[in-house]
Amino acid sequence: MPLHETKKAGTGDLDTDVFASPLSGQVLPKLRMPEEHSPAEVVYSLLHNELLLDGNAAQNLATFCTTWSEDEVHRLMDECLDKNMIDKDEYPQTAEIEARCVSILADLWHAPPGAATGCSTTGSSEAAMLGGLALKWRWRARRRAEGKPADRPNLVCGPVQVCWEKFARYFDVELRQVPLEPGATGLGPHQLAAHVDENTIGVVAILGVTYTCVYEPVAELAAALDRIQAEHGWDVPLHVDAASGGFVAPFLQPDEVWDFRLPRVVSVNASGHKYGLAPLGVGWIVWRSAEHLPEELVFRVDYLGGDMPTFALNFSRPGGEVIAQYYLFLRLGRAGYRRVQQTCADTARHLAAQIAGMGPFTLLHDGHGALPAVCWTLTDPDGAGFSLYDLSDRLRMRGWQVPSYPLPPDRAQTVVQRVLVRHGVTRDQTALLADDVRRALEHFKAVPVPPSPVSASRSGFHH
Repeated sequence: MPLHETKKAGTGDLDTDVFASPLSGQVLPKLRMPEEHSPAEVVYSLLHNELLLDGNAAQNLATFCTTWSEDEVHRLMDECLDKNMIDKDEYPQTAEIEARCVSILADLWHAPPGAATGCSTTGSSEAAMLGGLALKWRWRARRRAEGKPADRPNLVCGPVQVCWEKFARYFDVELRQVPLEPGATGLGPHQLAAHVDENTIGVVAILGVTYTCVYEPVAELAAALDRIQAEHGWDVPLHVDAASGGFVAPFLQPDEVWDFRLPRVVSVNASGHKYGLAPLGVGWIVWRSAEHLPEELVFRVDYLGGDMPTFALNFSRPGGEVIAQYYLFLRLGRAGYRRVQQTCADTARHLAAQIAGMGPFTLLHDGHGALPAVCWTLTDPDGAGFSLYDLSDRLRMRGWQVPSYPLPPDRAQTVVQRVLVRHGVTRDQTALLADDVRRALEHFKAVPVPPSPVSASRSGFHH
């Protein structure tokens, strides 16, 4: 006969019900740690509810970052919560998997067989900074060997992401950002001659400009640097910031020559957690060969009697994202990545056709030939009866996060809007967005918005 234990009066549900618990009956502590502990399920539920105030990641069409992952990725991440990626002595197999990923990327980006070196990072921003550091140290060593001053390094680029501005400020390098020409969306090869000199540590080319999602002409930039070297003798290396395009171009534009097929390209950075499809927290930097990564920047640790080189700005970070990246390489293969990115590109083109047919917009990028994304501007900003900022606000009422922002100098007078189509953004979802844009246009037609100065808080969107 089974035995049953009855609940004591006055206990039970009140002890376990989240919203009848003592912690739920007060404002959560925000400035001082509470004196007593609380049940795990209560704290979890209250924080879960508070996080509902965040935007819905599925409707965040501003971010390049992965917002959907398979259950197996979640399981691997859970299993790696306690693994420190930097501690290669304690976790040698995780370090081995990192090395496999570097080799896979070196092959994907056509590095000379067996010559490339690289590492994982927390994202493409850290990877870009490591690439910039290698450029600076190699330039400084060369200048000193020639008996020349090495105290005025500069880096030449077009409209780059803010990480390059941080690199220049943090590591004392003059950032020469070339202004956009009328009608241009990136750095032009003919512009280099006016900005490159003997103190230039490198030129940064962007494969997927943050503002418009187009590719800068890497091969043409390399050719321009070849001409500069022939005329002046300055051997200026090219670094490709492929934060997004590095995981798109090999699959959608395989004939686009932008990577180590160009001898001028010495390093490439990319973000695994963008179009690399991995969860947030992983980037990659690959050098053409070990000679392009100064030995002085590499720290070496011993593990199991072997030698493990390491180059990073962080001293502790989780290893799960690297394992997840390797999982995706194995899970999808080249054909799988091609299918995923092609689906995203097809969805972007479908949305572009919808936007183009609405009337007041001019497309700057329709999803062809570069990132799976759509970028547009108002054809007649003064006569539209609304601004793109007004449209962003209206769409946010429906939960959509669609950024509006000005282009970089000298095209800051042009305000654009952008939608990124990444893994998990469906055709149906973009159709719903297009319907909401149409409804917003009908609203503005009935209730025009009076023009007003754009405030500083609305003048940028940093993704």
